[in-house]
Amino acid sequence: MKSLQLVVSDAAAGRQELVDRGVEASEIQVIAEADGGTFFGFEDPDGNSWAVQEIKARADTPLIPEGHTGLGGWAGR
Repeated sequence: MKSLQLVVSDAAAGRQELVDRGVEASEIQVIAEADGGTFFGFEDPDGNSWAVQEIKARADTPLIPEGHTGLGGWAGR
């Protein structure tokens, strides 16, 4: 079992997507009002624990560009 972290630009939308797919997710918690201070969690079928953090700025600069076709030209950035 591992503890993993996922960053999303909209925690409410991410949580709703999981719930709509039948995943039990914790309620959203705002630890700090600043960007990066909003979290929720869930466990996957393998028992891994996920912490999901909202960073709104990620919407403007995603880690994986929309429409990418693989890691060949992207890896190592």
